[in-house]
Amino acid sequence: MLVSDFDYHLPDENIAKYPPKVRGTSRLLVLNRQTGAITDSKYQNLADFLDPGDLLILNDTRVMPARLDTTLPDGRHRELIVLEKHNSDLNTVLYRGKLHVGDHLTVLSQATPEEDPQKTSPTLIISELLGNGTAKVSSDRPLAEIVEAYGSVPLPPYLHRHATTEDKQRYQTVWAKQTGSAAAPTASLNMTEKTLEKLRQKGIETATLTLHVGLGTFLPIRTENLEDHKMHSEYFQIPPETIEKIQATRKNHHRIVALGTTVARTLEYYAKTGQTSGEDDIFIYPGFNFQLVDALLTNFHAPKSTVLMLASAFATWENLKPAYDHAIKNHYQLLSYGDSMLII
Repeated sequence: MLVSDFDYHLPDENIAKYPPKVRGTSRLLVLNRQTGAITDSKYQNLADFLDPGDLLILNDTRVMPARLDTTLPDGRHRELIVLEKHNSDLNTVLYRGKLHVGDHLTVLSQATPEEDPQKTSPTLIISELLGNGTAKVSSDRPLAEIVEAYGSVPLPPYLHRHATTEDKQRYQTVWAKQTGSAAAPTASLNMTEKTLEKLRQKGIETATLTLHVGLGTFLPIRTENLEDHKMHSEYFQIPPETIEKIQATRKNHHRIVALGTTVARTLEYYAKTGQTSGEDDIFIYPGFNFQLVDALLTNFHAPKSTVLMLASAFATWENLKPAYDHAIKNHYQLLSYGDSMLII
């Protein structure tokens, strides 16, 4: 199976450059994975397509202000993205340009005195190069503290813009709680408390888990054959109360609905291993046998991406590709800030 098998033409005008003016007003394409039937709807009408007793599972990760602007001693600029939190302190970054072990990087000051009482720009030292443009860093201050004081929203590179004040709120879910992600669980960005309340009123349960989004989700595939790609691991945790709700939903023959590919990956890793916390490195692509996820609420994904392959595994590429063609033809907005798709 080739990576090129999962390609499609994405016009620039179909890429959402900014979030919708009002959260929750996005469109929703509903795809029946058994028949391939397509329905155009709105995200706020999600309850119309779910049944009482269904369980919607959310990722409660919080996106860090993970983008740091730094300079080398000779003035050369280096942008760093602090990668997702594992079950330890932050110490790994994704970088652009050349770096060497021992390089000292001064973090450019964007903080107010109230945000950074020390009033001194911290220095990061490259302690180890890990490959794939990643490195371990050290500092005399905790990296988490530096990120909160100096970092900005880590918008996807394809947006070709710096984060705005609005992005601080909109590139975050309304229920974000556990700090640690370097990217947002994007299908959740369209969800509002009003839509969640409509779901609850219909008898649809909700539960949460945590997966800190990072390289495993957005690192490009650099192999020609799909089977040769190795997923980077991401830290996850599923609380006992969520496990109990999953078991009750299964017992009562209702559906488990994953809000986003991060939730889908976490649930299927749990189904495969029985682990409720640890490092999730599962790579889901066509041919995968889903054991827990019965419906998937997700965004439209970039060509040749691992998340597109997960959606293809769930819906089949034969059903998913026409749905993408329909969305593009009908002026849907795609990618992180774009419209969503419910696959049932």
